[in-house]
This record gives sequence, structure tokens and C-alpha cells, in this order.
Amino acid sequence: MPEKIHKTDGEWKALLAEKGAEPLAFEVTRHAATERPFTGKYDKNRADGTYQCICCGAELFDASAKFDAGCGWPSFSEELHKGAIEERVDRAHGMTRTETVCASCGAHLGHVFPDGPTDTGLRYCMNSASLDFKAK
Repeated sequence: MPEKIHKTDGEWKALLAEKGAEPLAFEVTRHAATERPFTGKYDKNRADGTYQCICCGAELFDASAKFDAGCGWPSFSEELHKGAIEERVDRAHGMTRTETVCASCGAHLGHVFPDGPTDTGLRYCMNSASLDFKAK
């Protein structure tokens, strides 16, 4: 397993600014903020390609695993490669959920729920601000 990527908040801010990431990207990825539903740039994206971590560029999801869950955030049925995403228990906001983070750099991505409509039964509910998209 590759070594984890560690940077200071200042380094992450500079890197995200250099990439042209939206201002919310830092708060979402480094402080587990959540974008408002139906506002993310990838919620309605239907193009063929790969979704990557906005912070480190790790490949996370293939567009073929994306589906419209109607929740207002991009949703996927499975990660691109086993181990691309780590799960953590999230007890914030008076509930217990499963947080998802990039396995390479620890960026907060969103949450995964066991209510997906495909064979996996999973719904990876991601923040667009935590993702970058590379079209095929």
C-alpha cells in the first residue's frame, strides 16, 4: 500500500487553489463540511469518465457506477478499485453514519449508505466539491 499523503492546511489550500477547485472544496475535504443538495457540479453529470479525489488525484469512481438517487449529491454504487476509499464511523449531528474518505490523502468525500438500487446495495453519496472529473 502506498504511503499516505500528508500536508498542512496551508498546503492543501494552495494546492486546491492551484487546481482551480471551488472555494468550498477545502472545507469539504479537510473539515468534513457538506455542500447543499442539488448545488454540486457533478450531481447531474452524465458524461463517461472517471471521478478522482480533488486533493490528490486518486481515482475513486467510474462514471458507469453513477446513478441518480434523487438525493441532490452524486451517487455511486461502488468504488473504482477496492481500497480506494476508507470508511469511518461518523457520529456527528446526533446520528451514526459511515463517512467515506480518500484512502490516499484522507480527504472527506461524503457518506455511504446501504440503500443503493444495484447489486452492491450501496449508495456512495459524494460531495461534488471533493471530486474532479476526467472525461474519457
